Amino acid sequence: MISVFRGRSVAGGVLLHIAGLWLLSSLDATGKLLVLGGVPVLMVSWFRYTVHVALMTVTVVPRRGRAIWRTTSLRGQLLRGALMIATTVLFFSVLGRLPLAEGTAMNFMAPVFLMALAPWLLHEPSRLHRWLGVLAGFVGMLIVVRPGAQLDPVGVGLGLLTALAFAFFQVATRRLAADDPLTTNYYGGVFGAVSLTLALPWFWRDLPLTGWQWLLLGSTGVTGFLGHWLQITAYSRAPATLLAPFSYLQIVAATTLGWLLFDQLPGRTTALGIGLICLAGLGVALTEGLRARRLENL
Repeated sequence: MISVFRGRSVAGGVLLHIAGLWLLSSLDATGKLLVLGGVPVLMVSWFRYTVHVALMTVTVVPRRGRAIWRTTSLRGQLLRGALMIATTVLFFSVLGRLPLAEGTAMNFMAPVFLMALAPWLLHEPSRLHRWLGVLAGFVGMLIVVRPGAQLDPVGVGLGLLTALAFAFFQVATRRLAADDPLTTNYYGGVFGAVSLTLALPWFWRDLPLTGWQWLLLGSTGVTGFLGHWLQITAYSRAPATLLAPFSYLQIVAATTLGWLLFDQLPGRTTALGIGLICLAGLGVALTEGLRARRLENL
């Protein structure tokens, strides 16, 4: 499988993956700016989904036609869409209460939760290195949210709930692996846009927003669309086992944007906890990649 990917294609895939991560971190930072500016989380989420769907409808649907709706499980797509909305709304809520780096780090507990849930939900074998990763990630989380870290306890609770929801979202995504990634992406966007539009009368508020804030609202859909498109393209050019370790560079993006936009940097102890969470996931990803490569060479 890995032998299919070669040279420039693999290098390009890695660069696209990193670029996508930075765009998605920019989306998170924009959401934080808007929520701190008084824009309701659901309004931010609505703009994020509607602009995303509009862009996909203009750029993708004309080329795919009706095939964009072809799925092996409509129920699975709807469940994934619901989990996608829950994750988005929860994470924007977290960013309204926690610094960008800490909030992003807590979201990286999702792969750790997924490792713990995989034997039951995905019927994957239980392996020692996965449980060691779960343990290390949990210790890292305890360091980040330790007493004295001065983090909002509600934000911490929402962060853990977001990571758990994101883990279930990843499970739902894996179960739709047979579907075209663009189809899955489109279903998720449409489900989010339609659901939030139906709820619009209950959360919409007429706010005295500046032109800059309106621009930021519109940009959430653009960065979300481009970020996910770059991710999809990256995975078409390079194997997932190679790209997985680079996903943790999103912590670097979040920390940099948190410093530039909000003058927030993690303390040394918090940075240690964040690093431990990243190392837990990175260690498992590298071990899984090496194991897959050995199996292919048999």
